[in-house]
Amino acid sequence: MTSNALAQALRDWRPGTLELTRRVDPWSAEAFADLIGAPPPPPTARAAVASLPPLWHWFTLVGHPAQSEIGADGHPMAGPLLPPIPRRRRMFAGGRLRLDAPIPLGAQLSSRSTVAAVSVKSGRSGERAFVTVRRELAADGATVGVEEQDIVYRCAEEGAVPGQRPSPSTGFPEPAGDWRAELAADPSLLFRFSALTYNAHRIHYDLPYATGVEGYPGLVMHGPLLALLALELPRMHAPERVVRGFDYRLVRPAFAPAQLVSAGGPDGEAAEVAVAAQGAEPSLTGTIFFGTGKSRR
Repeated sequence: MTSNALAQALRDWRPGTLELTRRVDPWSAEAFADLIGAPPPPPTARAAVASLPPLWHWFTLVGHPAQSEIGADGHPMAGPLLPPIPRRRRMFAGGRLRLDAPIPLGAQLSSRSTVAAVSVKSGRSGERAFVTVRRELAADGATVGVEEQDIVYRCAEEGAVPGQRPSPSTGFPEPAGDWRAELAADPSLLFRFSALTYNAHRIHYDLPYATGVEGYPGLVMHGPLLALLALELPRMHAPERVVRGFDYRLVRPAFAPAQLVSAGGPDGEAAEVAVAAQGAEPSLTGTIFFGTGKSRR
């Protein structure tokens, strides 16, 4: 595309609204817990019914587009929150979460998603469109929180041969902190996470596509998986603390197979955390907020 083509493509875009309501089924929580080798969410002293850990609502608020609506990359070709970019390529870049109340298992969970911001930036790798999607969450009709996701889009040049994206540098020390966890991430784990989130993006399970079409050196680990692993740190090491917010950035891809290392530690009402493939620079960095603390805006 020519210079400023993304801005021109988005100039007349009027994003819509996406609303979903699903019952919070314990099955998906148990399935994800088994996937990462963690215990499922138990009842607490504050509630007789178990509640979802932060961001585990991702397994409930899942759409199911018709197969005829899926594009060559595995993503839906169109939708109210998808920008009209030709030959669209997509990457999850991070987000923010604010929780006001827990989401109980069995509740009717509703979301209302809108596009909160759109911008186009140019750099050495070309033009990128940054889209922020805001999702308002309610359980059994009561507001429980708000999350925002930052998505980066680019346009694949028609007929171009993708250049090989550099492999992650090696020899870096592991993320540090008193809280630490490891997970062996192989292609089968990525495939199962894709199935659990109904995510057909081929960079996560189709090696010839990931390397030959999008130019990655291997299968790409899901950004949401890295965010969830970061939030496992307080759940495992400080279960008495209540997570109220999470700000996180995905700064570089991680590739399978690899040993994922999550680490961090508390500092007052917050905790700095990071997730990295062993020996590589962190792929995710973030701040978890506890108690009455609010996520930074």
